[in-house]
Amino acid sequence: MNQESVGGGQLVYHRIGGLIRKYRKDKGLKLLDLSAVTGIKSALLSKIENGRMLPTIPTLFTIIQKLGISAEVFFAELSAENDFPGYLFLPKNNYSSYEKEEGAIGFQYESILESSFDGGAFQISLLTLSPGSQRSQVTTAAYEFIYVLTGDLQYQLEDKTFDLSEGDALFFDGSIGHVPINHLNTTVRLLVMYFFGELRK
Repeated sequence: MNQESVGGGQLVYHRIGGLIRKYRKDKGLKLLDLSAVTGIKSALLSKIENGRMLPTIPTLFTIIQKLGISAEVFFAELSAENDFPGYLFLPKNNYSSYEKEEGAIGFQYESILESSFDGGAFQISLLTLSPGSQRSQVTTAAYEFIYVLTGDLQYQLEDKTFDLSEGDALFFDGSIGHVPINHLNTTVRLLVMYFFGELRK
């Protein structure tokens, strides 16, 4: 995604959703609560928070105003650059649970790491699919890498279906409609990596 200089830093657009989610949770609000105070449908808020779409400027300012955050504070944090010390230790009790798609059944996401780099950004998550999990196909404003940690599943990319087992991987453009299907009576765990930015050809 494009970046733009703001206050000497880089404004990374993909971080807008995650930052909104952080402030919403800090305020103890659910998506439905934020929807009620902003007048924005919770399904749209969910897509914004999870990087499936970027908000318009009026929508963004409505959200941050209703969260009680000044635009200066929000954009300062959005453009803040964190120095990388050369390593990161990520204990599992620090993983952050989040809802990716409103109305999805049996989908449990945990964010392991979200970070930016020159020209893009990435997010690494764990996805646990319970038996009988259900969701419609969705699109994402990112490239996705799926690695099967445990279990067997089917992964649909529009009209194509891939049978994946433990150790299998799939990489695709998230703008293609997609959904993982747990068709067996066992729990499936996936490592999901989202890459925001342009691939070099």
